[in-house]
Amino acid sequence: MILFDILNIERELENIEKLISDEEFWQQDSTKTSKILSKQKQLKRKIEKFTIIKNELENIADLIELAMLENDDSIAKDINQMIDNSQKQIEQLQFETLLSGKYDKNNAILTLHPGAGGTESQDWAEMLYRMYTRWATKKGYEVKELDYLEGEEAGIKSVTFEILGENAYGYLKGEMGVHRLVRISPFDAGGRRHTSFASLEVLPEISDDVQIDINTDDLRIDTYRASGAGGQHINKTSSAVRITHIPTNIVVACQSERSQLQNKETAMKMLKSKLLDLKEKEQKERIEDLKGEQKDIAWGNQIRSYVFCPYTLVKDHRTNYEVGNVESVMDGDIDGFVEEYLRYLHNIDKK
Repeated sequence: MILFDILNIERELENIEKLISDEEFWQQDSTKTSKILSKQKQLKRKIEKFTIIKNELENIADLIELAMLENDDSIAKDINQMIDNSQKQIEQLQFETLLSGKYDKNNAILTLHPGAGGTESQDWAEMLYRMYTRWATKKGYEVKELDYLEGEEAGIKSVTFEILGENAYGYLKGEMGVHRLVRISPFDAGGRRHTSFASLEVLPEISDDVQIDINTDDLRIDTYRASGAGGQHINKTSSAVRITHIPTNIVVACQSERSQLQNKETAMKMLKSKLLDLKEKEQKERIEDLKGEQKDIAWGNQIRSYVFCPYTLVKDHRTNYEVGNVESVMDGDIDGFVEEYLRYLHNIDKK
């Protein structure tokens, strides 16, 4: 069971504020001070949320005592509503406590690739892209498209995008893997049912204070024009950048920034995240592939299935959590899956 240790959080905040009050603190490297100030902000937010819940529970206790003393049942409805609201706040605070991984608080870099199947699977990849961007918008996160390659007829051949905001990676790390779609294909004149696959890679954006040595001699850097038929996916100059790390054959690309230099800087951040992920996985007893649970983008490796026909159901095959309203899920309502995976990861049963 994960406990919310408010006393330890208050002590940690007190130590940080003593550090900040020292004049020497502001003479340090700006990257280091920024990290500490960010930590201060996070701790203050946690304490504020805890205080709000604590005060609400005290108010509920006072109302219950008053109702019992005066034998008044009329305020029972208000008390129940207050209890429900407090329960939701407590659950949210618990989930934030579960986000205690090394990089959970970081921004998340996501890459979607369709599986075999051409237009059908490329359309599915675009549907997933829409689902995650909708989810991010609802959470108040910023979405930044980094690289986009359109499908020939519909959908996308690949897309890399970043979701910026506190705990973005912590929430989304469980989404990494193969996603399976079952539906009547809109691209099949015979109206037959099709099964399609798409893979999602999720990596944390690595901050500048994390050291990853990259030999420039190991890099092949190519520039090209941004792809796409128009709008946000087109660029008239060769400002897009693709970087290949030759020893690992890792390829990253960025075309969203205004200049070639900015695209190169962003692509290097992406490469840094991938190399760190590879390095940490290689330190485990069982060396895993860089893309973790994804393996082949095909049957038998999916983490979740989205069924539109002959019935509607979205089911996570790791937690067995399922939802019948597939349209709502595709519109970004995936919090249930995210939260159940966090419970599953920390071995916490839902009460």
